[in-house]
Amino acid sequence: MQIAKSALVTGGNKGIGLEVTRQLVNLGYKVFVVARTFDDSKILNSKNVVKKSFDLTKVELIPELISELGEIDILVNNAGVMHSIPFDNYPQDKVDEMLKLNIEAPIALIREISKSMVKKGSGRIVNNASIAGEIGHPDVWYGVTKAGLINATKSFAKILGAKGIVINVVAPGPVETDMLNVIPEERKNAIKSAVYTGRFAKPEEVAKAIVWLATECPEYINGTCIDINNGAYPR
Repeated sequence: MQIAKSALVTGGNKGIGLEVTRQLVNLGYKVFVVARTFDDSKILNSKNVVKKSFDLTKVELIPELISELGEIDILVNNAGVMHSIPFDNYPQDKVDEMLKLNIEAPIALIREISKSMVKKGSGRIVNNASIAGEIGHPDVWYGVTKAGLINATKSFAKILGAKGIVINVVAPGPVETDMLNVIPEERKNAIKSAVYTGRFAKPEEVAKAIVWLATECPEYINGTCIDINNGAYPR
């Protein structure tokens, strides 16, 4: 009997992450979903989903978490936060939270999970960044962290690519998720007017790209950032 491959999806309880979880489960993967809280979504109650309540800002505990889960074939660093606070009035605790969740946690997860990937000579990692990391952003710290995640992807591809690990990143424009709630209406209207179809991305659209990178894309696509913004870049 073939054992289903395993994937870990951070923030896999809602939005893009939930769609990634759904699609991976439908492909037969066992999915570890790491999030702070969970609802009663049908897919999250699947026998192929293992829910792990964990605060990713506790970066120092990530090695212990991964040792509990065991070998992971696919890592999707999806969890992130945006506050849309003016740069000259940014509380330090919000800066710290963003740095830990958007940068430190993904890098720690890559570090820990790639150990077993290197031993077996294969593995896939996909990071979820943002168009904000490429064009600048009103939430300066959000843009900085997403730019950092894109750079980290390219750096780890150089470090791990020769060892059989494929690592890529997606940079979506705004997506129909809870994050839209923190974007001012004026900016939302400007974004919609800039894209070809006059709408925001749907979570399942971004998830399809992530899952393709995590499962099917040629291994020669490595260290690449795929823009998913319907023509809004550059702006």
